Parts: sequence; C-alpha cells; structure tokens
Amino acid sequence: MSLSYLSGHDYDGAPVLVAPEIRRLDGEVREVSVPPIAPPVTHGSLADLPFDNADAAPEHQVLSRRTEDGHWEHVTAVQFAEQVLALAKGMIAEGLAPGDRIAVMARTIYEWTLLDFAAWAAGLVTVPIYPTSSVFQTRWILQDSGAVALVTEHASQAAALGPELSRLPDLSHVWIIEKGHLERLAELGQPVPDQEVDVRRGMLGPGALATVVYTSGTTGRPKGCVLTHGNFLAEVDNAIELLHPVFRSKSSDELATLLFLPMSHVFGRMVAIACVRARVRLGHVPSLQAESLVAELGAFRPTFLLCIPYMLEKVFNSARAKAESGGRATAFDRAVNVAVRYGEAMEARLAGTGSGPGTTLKAARSFYDSLIYRRIRNAMGGRVRHIISGGSPLGRRLAAFYAGAGMEIYEGYGLTESTGAATVTPPLKPRLDTVGWPLPGTKVRIAADGEILLSGEHVFRGYWDPHGGGVSPASADGWFPTGDIGRLDDEGYLTITGRKKEILITAGGKNVAPAPLENWLRSHPLISQCIVLGDRRPYISALITLDMGGVSHWRRMNGKHPVPAELLVDDDELRGILQRAVDEANKLVSRPESIRRFTVLPTDFSEETGHLTPSMKLRRETVLKDFAQEVEGLYER
Repeated sequence: MSLSYLSGHDYDGAPVLVAPEIRRLDGEVREVSVPPIAPPVTHGSLADLPFDNADAAPEHQVLSRRTEDGHWEHVTAVQFAEQVLALAKGMIAEGLAPGDRIAVMARTIYEWTLLDFAAWAAGLVTVPIYPTSSVFQTRWILQDSGAVALVTEHASQAAALGPELSRLPDLSHVWIIEKGHLERLAELGQPVPDQEVDVRRGMLGPGALATVVYTSGTTGRPKGCVLTHGNFLAEVDNAIELLHPVFRSKSSDELATLLFLPMSHVFGRMVAIACVRARVRLGHVPSLQAESLVAELGAFRPTFLLCIPYMLEKVFNSARAKAESGGRATAFDRAVNVAVRYGEAMEARLAGTGSGPGTTLKAARSFYDSLIYRRIRNAMGGRVRHIISGGSPLGRRLAAFYAGAGMEIYEGYGLTESTGAATVTPPLKPRLDTVGWPLPGTKVRIAADGEILLSGEHVFRGYWDPHGGGVSPASADGWFPTGDIGRLDDEGYLTITGRKKEILITAGGKNVAPAPLENWLRSHPLISQCIVLGDRRPYISALITLDMGGVSHWRRMNGKHPVPAELLVDDDELRGILQRAVDEANKLVSRPESIRRFTVLPTDFSEETGHLTPSMKLRRETVLKDFAQEVEGLYER
C-alpha cells in the first residue's frame, strides 16, 4: 500500500491522507509507519521561536496573561521576545552557564512558558517539578538532575525545601515568582549585551538537550527523560501540519487555546510549544476547579482544548445532572443518543462504510443543538470546535457524543519518552475507540507479547544518568518499549488494551487487562475512581470510590439529604446502582475476566493521599497497601 500524503489540502486545511504502510506477520498487523510531513529541522532550536515570531509577525498576539484586575492582556510576538531576552540576560548575569539545569516548580501560569524559552535562549536545560511534589520528591529531582537554580511559584514551596538545602550543593539560586524575583532578574541582566544571548542561541542545535522531565511514576523513584530540541521540533512540526483544523485556519477567526493541564507534564508543555511555533494564542489557567475554569473559558473563548478523558467525563456528567435538576433528563438522554448516532454515522461516511447521517438524523441533531449541544459548547467558551484528548482511553460512546455535539475529538497516545503524542486520530479518518494512526514520522510495532514499541525522531535519546555522561540509552535497537499493551487493526489504527506490568493473572491462569473495566466504570456519574484486582486470586474484584458531586445530586433528586461518603458504603440502594454499572462493564469482557465482587471505599483516591499521580494515574501498589484489609475482605468466604 502506498505510503504518502498527497499534496494540497482539504477540509479547512487538513492534509489529504493516504493510508500508512502496514507490515504483517502470520496474518496479523505488527508494524505501522507514517513518514514525516514536516521538513526535518537541521539547525537551530526552540530558543529561536520567540525571535523568529518577532521578526515574521511582530504585532501578532501570541500569548495572553491575566492582569492583577482579572482581565486578559494580550502579548504580541515582539513583546514576548523582549521578555524572553531580558530574562535570559538576567540568568546569564547571575552566572548560569550553558548546559546548566534550572528547575521550575509552578502551576500552569504564563511565567512557565516564559521561563522555558528564556532558559533555552540562555543555553540552559529546564527541569519541571510538579508544584504538588513532596519535599522528598523535590529534593530527589534537584539532586539527581544537578540543578543549579530553582524557580518556585510561591515562597512556601521554597521555604519547605529549607531543611534539604544542605544536601543540594549544586543549587546556588532560588527565585520566587510571587516575590517579583523574575522582574528583578530581568533588571540585573540589563548590562549584559544582547549579543551574548545570540551567541548562546547559536550554540544550540536540534541535538542539544532541552529538558529533563521526571516521570511521575506509579512505583519507585522517578526517572529523568532526556528530551532534545530536535525531539520537540519533530513532534510539534508534524502535529501542526497534521492537525491543520487545530493549528491553521483559512478563515479570519483567530485560533486560541487555554491551557489548564500541568505544565510539568509533557502533554501540556508540548502543546504550549506547538502554539508558540504556530503562533496560536496561548493562555494559562492554574486551577482545575470546575467553577473557576468555566468562568475562565467563557472569558478567553478558546477554539480548541487539550483535555484528559476524566475532564470530558465530568463535563458530560455535570451537564446531565443539570438537565435532570431542571426536569430535562429525558430530553438530554434523547439528545445524547442523537449525538452518538450522528457521530458514528459521520465516522462511517468518512471510513467509506456508510452514507453518513440521514435527513431525519440531521433534523434531530439540528433540533437538539440549540437545546443541549450549544449549552455544552458554551460551557467551554462557545468557540471550541476541536478537542485533543490523551492520557487514557476516552471510550467510543463519549467520543461519538462530543463529535455529534459539534466538537471534533482528536484522541492520541504517547508518553514523556515520545515527547507527547506518538499516535493521533487523523483528520478525515476518525476511528472511534482507537488512538489513531502513528503521528507522521513515527513507527509503531507490536512485540510478540503485545507490548507497544515506538521509533521516530521525537522519541527520546534515553534517561538522565548524572554518573554516566548525562544519558543512559533506553534501547539498543532504536525501538523504545513503552510498557503498554495494544493491538493494530487492518488499517493501522492502534488500540490500547492495558499496561504490561498491570496485567492480572488469576489463580486459574487467565490474563486480564484491568484498564477497559476501570475506564468504563470511571465514566459512571456516581463513580470517581476504580481499581480492578485479581492477580493470583480466584476471581476478579474491584475497589470503587464515589464521586460525591454525582452522589449528592442523585440523593437530592430522590428527596434525600447529602451525607458523607463513609455513611454510604453499605447503602443498599446505592450498591444496587453500582452493581448494575458493574454488570454493564462486565459485558465488555469474558466471564473469567468479569468483576465478581466489589467494595465501596469511604474515601476517594487523590494526589494528596498519594493514590494518584499528578497526571491522574493510579498508584496501584500504594492503593493495595493502604486498603489491604478491604482487598482481603473481597476474597473472604
């Protein structure tokens, strides 16, 4: 099958796609590759982007930042370049040398992106630290990376590290954003000639180290992923060219996104860099609280969003709860069915397996658009037409619903080690319930045991090794083993089925991937989190935590007062609803893989309790240790 992208564009600028190259072994698809569609970067680095933008489009609004009075203030390309230059000169004035590591510990704020580009312009390497990290985690990352400088958002974060400073001999500078230290740093850099920054930028090439990103990890100490400027440029350049509806527009409408996922995670950081590269206006919001986020979206009015499935599930469940409170639950459910059917019909038409939505379905969709769909779009700011979703599977029904409601979903898969997305839903060729094709420039291979292997210019060079020359190679053959299990279909679409190390093997020898069951149950409006158990056990079971917002709404709708979660673990009516949810989830799997028993926990899993990583992944070993008694209770006769 031909492996190429046709020249020219269609569909508001999206590339016209030709199927990727597929390789089979014993009749099964074992490898899929797509060539790059962006020219390779042979010189320069990320540090050049602000200055290139300032030269090409000085008055273009490339970012927006919140002012003290709460308004959005636009930042032009030339203004951003000036801020980057001033801060880079300040870092040089303070004695930071090319290659030095500078750590950033902050929420998703404007200063994060400013610091990234300023550090790169000064020839430095950035090291992100989650603002929720413990003192031990922070000290470990600073110590392992050999960071010479640390920027924190708040004084309390720096103060908490005080007792550990004696164990950090390399750390010479601590700057605090809320104390105005960045402004002071820019002032200190005024005597430094601009040419010094030009020289340092000129020393960088695609192979230069850009950042060391420590994976949050579900077990053990985090490892530092070494990502180069070339890794990021290969990633974002191909993503921009592929996702033309997101990053390019034929119309006069300005493209913009509001970033609220953690900048300490590669997913959000990659999109921030892509926005600067494509000159898509970028805003930052430090809070994920629903009430404040809705207000921010309404004021900013983005055209696309970067989300994790958990957030899209909560938006859907919240809209359903509001409809039920207003006596419109039946209408909402009908609208959902129409949107799902519409989304699936569009998928079939684009795949060539159907004729698309019929006249009756189009009329129904138009009817519910003003009643239901527009309200959901308005909750996201009113202009969102595209959503990039990653982190875990979204699910076929929810993806079809959002597509039918007027927001196209680009579901992707990737890791820190692949600089973000390794696969993504291609425009014009959606395949619901998959994570799409390889990102152009990527090869995906399925090993004999089902593990997903990746290769491409955006795949990292290795892990940080402070004692072995900086980098410890991740693989010897050019293929990175992801630890994830998946399968490729006959057209090259990838489906994720679980984590290799999380595969459960029952006492009867049955291999069970917990992810499909967990993802389905987590989407239920009364369930917050779920962990499926059964390794070396006679059957599969589950621990379930409650979504107290959904449970409180359910109780109010049934004339009951809200009560704490610990009083609900044995509520017969609630358990009956959860049992029906489990029964529905069990339809996804065979009987030996189905959940036989479950227990409801009196507390939720969270990052604060140590049961979730900052990217909302379960820390299984911690959960099993903390709830060992409840687990044993599931297997008592």
